[in-house]
Amino acid sequence: MWKMKELPKNERPREHLILKGVESLNNEELLSILLTSGGKENTVKELSISLIKEFGGMENLSSMTYEKLIQMKGIGPAKACVLLASMEFGKRISKKDFYGKKIDSARLVYDYYASFFQDKKQEYFCCMYLDTQKRIIKEKVLFIGTLNQSLVHPREVLKEALLLSASSMICVHNHPTGDPIPSKADQLLTERLKQAGLIIGIPLNDHVIVGKDSYYSFYENRKEAIL
Repeated sequence: MWKMKELPKNERPREHLILKGVESLNNEELLSILLTSGGKENTVKELSISLIKEFGGMENLSSMTYEKLIQMKGIGPAKACVLLASMEFGKRISKKDFYGKKIDSARLVYDYYASFFQDKKQEYFCCMYLDTQKRIIKEKVLFIGTLNQSLVHPREVLKEALLLSASSMICVHNHPTGDPIPSKADQLLTERLKQAGLIIGIPLNDHVIVGKDSYYSFYENRKEAIL
């Protein structure tokens, strides 16, 4: 098995990081540090390059799964767990940047959830619960449905809002097909959530549908839609 110390000194990413800083590392070097060693037939650098190619680029590594990773030569359970944990850690840090920020546009909602929905094959229905300044109190996955529909109950959405003493809420779900245009069921659900929110005094600010590279906002399209 090829180990980091077997690389020439000028190719060792750890030394590169110490001397020039983590920002100076390229993608292969960052992965090499996480992997720590290569396989029986390749160096850690070669394994890193293979990993990036396997998933179609660095931007697609969020679609990694344990099952896919351990099928690759040179990646066993330990390496797979390190990679997945590192990716999840990065996602959680990036989400924390939104806490304390005013969520007043559908674009911000999309930016918050785009990476989360990227590899999902089912519909996930989530809700952002906001304070009086439209800052996030909590966000939660409430329902996971089939490929075509989520079985969403407004009472569950609003029960959480009441428990948190939220001032308003934003609902968001994905379309695994990649097309964010709302279905008739999406429109009816949005109307139910809107009316239920008005009754208890916790308004629905928006319902955002996330597609592959775009989104649909009921608020932004209120002339054609319900809100």
